[in-house]
Amino acid sequence: MNSPDAIPSATVILPYVLREKAGNHKSIVVDGSTIREIIDALDHDYPGLGFNLCYETGELRPYVNIFLNRENIRFLQGLETPVQMGATIRILQSVAGGCSRYHDGDTDRASPVPTNFAICCWRLFLIP
Repeated sequence: MNSPDAIPSATVILPYVLREKAGNHKSIVVDGSTIREIIDALDHDYPGLGFNLCYETGELRPYVNIFLNRENIRFLQGLETPVQMGATIRILQSVAGGCSRYHDGDTDRASPVPTNFAICCWRLFLIP
């Protein structure tokens, strides 16, 4: 039985680009009462990982999105959002890019990334 003072543990699901910094783990169970504590624990266990998520000032980087049980923490209490025992936290870094280039004979053209690409990525991460 959990005591009221027990520190909750949550499963943190990492994006592919951060897995190398975390021992190639897809997910990690981490203890913390808030999202900030979870990030601190990740940085303690995997030094430098926190730098990819937050500025030196401690604020979340603008291209990082963190979801607590499918809710974006930016619309909750930010890094001070409380974490319940058994929560699932998904870290997503923004997908950015311009276009890919291809050559079709005499012309070199830019091919924009399909508009549904971002939608597919969000579904991949948010829908089990």
